[in-house]
Amino acid sequence: MNAEANAYTNAHGDGTPRKSDHTARKRFGQNFLADEGVAAAILSAIAPRPGEHVVEIGPGQGALTFPLLERIGALTAIELDRDLARWLRKESPRFGTLELIEADALTVDLGALRPSPLRIVGNLPYNISTPMLFHALTHADAITDMHFMLQREVVDRMAAAPGSKTYGRLSVMLQARCRIEALLAVPSGAFRPAPKVESAVVRLVPLPAADIADTDFAALDRVVRAGFGMRRKTLHNALAGLIGDSRMRALGVDPAARAETLPVSSWLALADEWAAHAGERAAT
Repeated sequence: MNAEANAYTNAHGDGTPRKSDHTARKRFGQNFLADEGVAAAILSAIAPRPGEHVVEIGPGQGALTFPLLERIGALTAIELDRDLARWLRKESPRFGTLELIEADALTVDLGALRPSPLRIVGNLPYNISTPMLFHALTHADAITDMHFMLQREVVDRMAAAPGSKTYGRLSVMLQARCRIEALLAVPSGAFRPAPKVESAVVRLVPLPAADIADTDFAALDRVVRAGFGMRRKTLHNALAGLIGDSRMRALGVDPAARAETLPVSSWLALADEWAAHAGERAAT
């Protein structure tokens, strides 16, 4: 069956194509997953079970929505496009119970969706991918895991190791809160319309609350922004005015090093150091 010609296929297996006539809207960054093989691979990676509370962000034309509904029976979805929401309400009853929230996902209090814990899935538009990641993490205590389809470049940055060219602010800020695993690459031809970039699926598992309870993420963001803001400069120059060389050395950090060489643990230590002396700086 030609996946490009069908928004999704009836998961009951009768081979009957069900197609939405919805035209992708650029203002919403819409590129609909249309490859059934990719959808099946993502579903396998998620491995949803009946009774779990799954929340899908941007269900689009149901490539994941309807198989998820058949697997677990009920699903919460957040969709901004009113026309798609109307279509999803019409088509979803044959597959399961769909609770649809018509809203911008960036404005939804995910922590208020009950019951918890939540499993979040979604094919995120490229223009909101990073803000959505950070928004979701503000509700990490209510989330078991997240599976997102993102621009492959973004996934590479998220999962990058220290010393790599793609390791940066996004890597540090996300890895300080989550275990991140890149799962599979997705070619542009798997979407309708096909985007100009490749995509990838990533899994994020929030770290236990006890492991990050003492982390000052505002301080971490301040120090990491400064460190990577002048990526080609040494930490001595990039963190000038924030943390002195002697304090860096006391933490085992070489002031002559560059930001992309430091592991997350060192950034956490630098953030703690900066936060601990904030009062001293204010008094001078």
